[in-house]
Amino acid sequence: MPAGITLRVARPTDQLQTVVAFYRDGLGFSELSCFTAHNGFDGVILGHPAAPWHLEFTHQPGHRVGRAPTQDNLLVFYLPDQVIWSAARDRLIAFGAAPVQSYNPFWDAAGVTFEDPDGYRIVLQNAAWTR
Repeated sequence: MPAGITLRVARPTDQLQTVVAFYRDGLGFSELSCFTAHNGFDGVILGHPAAPWHLEFTHQPGHRVGRAPTQDNLLVFYLPDQVIWSAARDRLIAFGAAPVQSYNPFWDAAGVTFEDPDGYRIVLQNAAWTR
């Protein structure tokens, strides 16, 4: 892919404000944008201003989307610096999120898994990504 590409992961939720709080306050993401009643949807876009990716959470009033389909629906964040990894883990715990055992034990060897309010999981992996 050419340079300048931005990745957006978009996901509906029944709990917009609770999910936003998990990623913003618990994980430390910035709120990049938000919208209300845009073509019938409310939403919030979270991420880091300089990163080429962001997460979009949407809610359509009157429409139910439910929880994650499996425990192996993951967003994995590779944080090789021990201090940064520990700070991210500790911020989520202070927010009130409890670590959960990963469905795939691979992620427990060098990481910690948390479940968001919709049942989707994130892994904070204390390693660099390699091919």
